[in-house]
Amino acid sequence: MRGYAKVMRYLVWLTQLGLSVAVPLVGFILLGTWLHNSRDWGGWTVAVGVALGLLGAAGGLYNSFKTLHRMSKADEDKPAPGFNHHD
Repeated sequence: MRGYAKVMRYLVWLTQLGLSVAVPLVGFILLGTWLHNSRDWGGWTVAVGVALGLLGAAGGLYNSFKTLHRMSKADEDKPAPGFNHHD
């Protein structure tokens, strides 16, 4: 059962990684495009949206990898269960 929980934890982390990278990128690009089309602010709003989206995606990627590193260190620190100590 312990192996299944570990796999599920990493699967949840992988989903979170995808969302933390994709949502800021797509959101800021859509915001820049909306400002360009609805407010006639010019093409620079799309460029700013792309730049902010890339920064947000990079931040999400960095934080996700930090979390993965912490999770892997926690797995290394746990001793193997003894014969009479099962989960």
